[in-house]
Amino acid sequence: MDYLFDDFQKELIKQANRIGREKVKPLAAEYDREGTFPKKLIKVFAEAGFYTIYIPEEYGGIGRGILDLVLVTEEISRFCGGISLAVAATALGTFPIIIGGNEEQKKKYLPELAAGESIAAFGLTEPAAGSDAGKIQTRAVKKGDKYILNGTKVFITNGGNARINTIIASTDPERGTRGATAFIVEEGMPGFRYGKMEDKMGIRASSTAELIFEDCEVPVANRIGEEGQGFMVAMKTLDKSRPGVAAQALGIAQGAFDLACEYAKTREQFGQSIIKFQAIQFMLADMATQIEASRAMLYATSRMIDNGIDDVAKESSMCKIMASDTAMQVTTDAVQIFGGYGYMRDYPVEKMMRDAKITQIYEGTNQILRMVIARQLIKDITRHT
Repeated sequence: MDYLFDDFQKELIKQANRIGREKVKPLAAEYDREGTFPKKLIKVFAEAGFYTIYIPEEYGGIGRGILDLVLVTEEISRFCGGISLAVAATALGTFPIIIGGNEEQKKKYLPELAAGESIAAFGLTEPAAGSDAGKIQTRAVKKGDKYILNGTKVFITNGGNARINTIIASTDPERGTRGATAFIVEEGMPGFRYGKMEDKMGIRASSTAELIFEDCEVPVANRIGEEGQGFMVAMKTLDKSRPGVAAQALGIAQGAFDLACEYAKTREQFGQSIIKFQAIQFMLADMATQIEASRAMLYATSRMIDNGIDDVAKESSMCKIMASDTAMQVTTDAVQIFGGYGYMRDYPVEKMMRDAKITQIYEGTNQILRMVIARQLIKDITRHT
């Protein structure tokens, strides 16, 4: 697909693939086994400029956009879907500032994020509010020049390692989603601490933690936008970030497919390599077709966002569903092609299968995203009848 990219993007893909192969791949199994957050790789990613990609030039970035971020995430994810989140999840935590932050906030936080001096996290999910974001119970009460936050966020990617956290809290519970407000909460603010670090099935090289707010003092200056705009900021953030999850899923699928092809060429049964059997050929053909279809939709959606198309909820949801379902199917088939060896931790395809599963769950379960797509389809149908 080289013909789809400009010269910068072609070099970016090569650079991300090289870093993935030389720096990420050797650590992937160890970090998965130990549940190690890739702190030392953040410097590598920063030196490569990966954190500058989606941040405007006036704040220390290069202002390239979502497609370039997707390309980097895809390449790193070929070698480790968990480690890729040190880049992709930082973008998720940064987007609310880019989308709704004022000039002072952008000048204060974006340069250090672009430089990789800090990473970010996004806090929306709570114990009683997953898919139903309108049920968030974290409260923010204004007192003088501060807001006092109380509540708990769960399953927060980069949690425990992010210095900058964009948090959605309720300033007016009676108004539901219209009463949600976004805040920037820095590590070390009074009343903010980390809770449980999750022990996960997959993406174990990414930290997932509780964020606990107990009379946490957040300056009014750290409010993103006006009171009541938090849900809008969150939804616009997810529309921009879901292609990143799709890219993670696509990279995992491509990595598993590459390994399955190589194994099928070298594994011999009944006097010949198993790639000569039609059953294996058909599996590989289906895997390749699903990957390329997912890639085409992902790149098209990313270009829509980069071209300023504002309402991309449907397309963003579609590419995330398609790529994550593909990742789950392709990694499952890769394990099948490896046979008994694929079930063993000595071979990376079992890790890829575990990593793939979360892409169907987070940043909107695929069931919820099908509802998002259906609602938009109904609007479109109604508009044209």
